[in-house]
Amino acid sequence: MATRRIQRLNSQLRQDLAELISRELKDPRLAGLISVMSVDLSPDLHNAKVYISVLGSEADRKHSLTALKSASGFLRSQIAARLTTKRAPELHFQLDASLERGERIISLIREVEQETAARVAELEAVSESSDERP
Repeated sequence: MATRRIQRLNSQLRQDLAELISRELKDPRLAGLISVMSVDLSPDLHNAKVYISVLGSEADRKHSLTALKSASGFLRSQIAARLTTKRAPELHFQLDASLERGERIISLIREVEQETAARVAELEAVSESSDERP
């Protein structure tokens, strides 16, 4: 369980990184909408896993992740100026696939609902036809 201090720093890092990525980075490889989903700071405050989500194709995701990894030094220096800690954590960017998994689950649920509705309609039709027989 993360301490309150680490939770507060995670939140601050997420907000600062989201702002820096959207306003300061001008890399043409940053395609699509990039969202910082969460930050997981290590207990020693030396490393931070940054989970990002990129709205776009698989190629956009890979290019954006590469661009963010190459800009991690710049982002770290900007974060160092904003944090109140002695050192800025090393940033490790990772794609967060939770949105894609959520969309997949929703599509599966809709598919099951459609199949269920079709079966109910089929059973009602069979029931009505058996009621009409003398």
